Amino acid sequence: MQLRNISSRGFVGTNSTVMIGGFITAVAENRVIVRVLGPSLAQFGVTGVLIDPVLGLYDANGNAIASNDNWQQSSQMSEIQSSGFAPPNAAEPAIISIRPLGNTTAIVSGKNGTTGVALVEVHKLP
Repeated sequence: MQLRNISSRGFVGTNSTVMIGGFITAVAENRVIVRVLGPSLAQFGVTGVLIDPVLGLYDANGNAIASNDNWQQSSQMSEIQSSGFAPPNAAEPAIISIRPLGNTTAIVSGKNGTTGVALVEVHKLP
């Protein structure tokens, strides 16, 4: 059995209380999309959503891999859209990355220090 998706919802604070989601890939060359939903959660009755989430990806050594604020302003916009996992709201971030064997960390924060509830997801892509 192979895992195709994992997600976690929580409160995104500032400084040491940002949301951190980690994932480990067991084989090399895993193509994934990591996305964060904030404003979109309101349609499901979630209150206090993070209005403008920011996403950063980091490797096992803590080195920055990529970051994104608004997915439609990304150089990956067309690839994100064609993946079938584009966030519903333009203010939500997404990153497509080919991950090697090992750990990756997704850090979710709020633009300009904003706080609220968000959902971080990792989907395995073909």
